[in-house]
Amino acid sequence: METFVVAGGCFWCLDAVYRSLDGVSDVVSGYTGGRTRQPSYEAVCTGTTGHAEAVAVTFDPEIIPGDVILDVFFTLHDPRQLNRQGHDVGTQYRSAMYYADETQKALFQAAIDRAGTIWDGHIVTELAPLGEYYRAEEYHQDFFAKNPNQGYCLAVALPKVNKVRKSYAKYVKAA
Repeated sequence: METFVVAGGCFWCLDAVYRSLDGVSDVVSGYTGGRTRQPSYEAVCTGTTGHAEAVAVTFDPEIIPGDVILDVFFTLHDPRQLNRQGHDVGTQYRSAMYYADETQKALFQAAIDRAGTIWDGHIVTELAPLGEYYRAEEYHQDFFAKNPNQGYCLAVALPKVNKVRKSYAKYVKAA
C-alpha cells in the first residue's frame, strides 16, 4: 500500500472522487502545510494557519497505479488557479502535493509536468515535503456519501466525481 497527500480545493471533492476508485483503501481528509498545531476547520477557514485542506489517499499500486492517482488529481481540479478552486477562495484551497520521500517527489514532479502538457497556462501546484498531517473533524470524513443532497455536493462535488468516473472508467469501483 502507498499513500499520497494532495490538496486541490475543498477536501470534500477530493475525498468523494478517490473513494470511487478501485484499489483505494482509505481516504482521510485533513490539514497540512501550515504552522498551527492541531488546527480546527474553523481556524483553517480563516486562512491564518497556513494549512491546506488535503486528503491522504491510501491505495494498492497493483490495482491502481500511482500515476493514475496523480493524473486523477489533475483531472478533478484546475491546477492553474492560485489559492482557489472556483468560488472557494483562500490559501487553504491551494493546489499542492506533499511528498513523503524523494521517490514521491520525483513522481509528483512528473505528474505536474504531464499536467503542463494538458492544461493551457502556468501550473501553480505547490510541491512541498509532507509535514505533520492532521485528520479533519469526523463530519468531514466521507462527507459526500453522508450528505449526497447537500447543495455543495450536488453543485461542485458531483460533477467532479462524474468527470473522473467517465475519464477513468476502468478504475471505478463496481456499484
